Amino acid sequence: MKSIFLIIHHRKQNLEEVARLLVHALLNAGIRVYAEPWLHKRLENCPDIQLLPGDASFCDAVLSVGGDGTFLRANATAVQYGLPILGVNLGTVGFLAEVEWEQLEAACAQLKRGEYIIRERMMLEAQLDGKVWLALNDVVLSRGGYSRLIGVNASIDGETVGRYIADGLIVSTPTGSTGYSLSAGGPIVHPAVECILLTPICAHSLQHRPVVAAPEQCITLSLDDTHAQSVQCSIDGQGSFVLTPDKELVVTRAAQPALFIETKPRSFFTTIRCKLAEWTR
Repeated sequence: MKSIFLIIHHRKQNLEEVARLLVHALLNAGIRVYAEPWLHKRLENCPDIQLLPGDASFCDAVLSVGGDGTFLRANATAVQYGLPILGVNLGTVGFLAEVEWEQLEAACAQLKRGEYIIRERMMLEAQLDGKVWLALNDVVLSRGGYSRLIGVNASIDGETVGRYIADGLIVSTPTGSTGYSLSAGGPIVHPAVECILLTPICAHSLQHRPVVAAPEQCITLSLDDTHAQSVQCSIDGQGSFVLTPDKELVVTRAAQPALFIETKPRSFFTTIRCKLAEWTR
């Protein structure tokens, strides 16, 4: 690997010092460093931080530095340019990050030597009114600022799954199973098991449980007539739009996968066990 595109959390404390250590570690490994525009502008007057101007098209990979939110934002850039992504965890839990901060120098050396593998992760495609959004983690319908519950009709390949009267509904990938879906009572799914999860958020019925659909199936979501207020739809917690009662939101597997860089053998369930232990401290 010869060059990398750097994306860091916007409000990271000690940003200059974090960037300095990152850039030095990458340059010492012989990897050129490009950065997103706001970061390049922020650091252009720091003489000891050598960042190159240009977008991710000049690079071999994207490096995300922060928590899972930063990783999801960085993955949108990686997918746009067809690049693999590596995460360095500076967040609270960091389910998506491959590298912890203290492992940074070793990981940079491995990148330069090509000692890594790239694994595909399934993504979702959400369509509404001809517009398309891609999600690595989840597509979430929620009541937003409304105080009352919302009603969502869900079907899989045209067959009704349920009428959810709830705070919302999460449609997630296996990667997203450790995110919002997990907090809402959904199962943890190994990323090698390709599927689509439907997890209700605080459903007003004991009969509603998470549902697992096959990866090639089509999920259609619409608002129930008796709870016909508009609802908020969020894509990976990054962008959002409004779903109105007269529209249908269609969610399917995306044709393009995310590409995760792995620098070391990684046990999924060991990682989950350790991360969840950190979460409960």
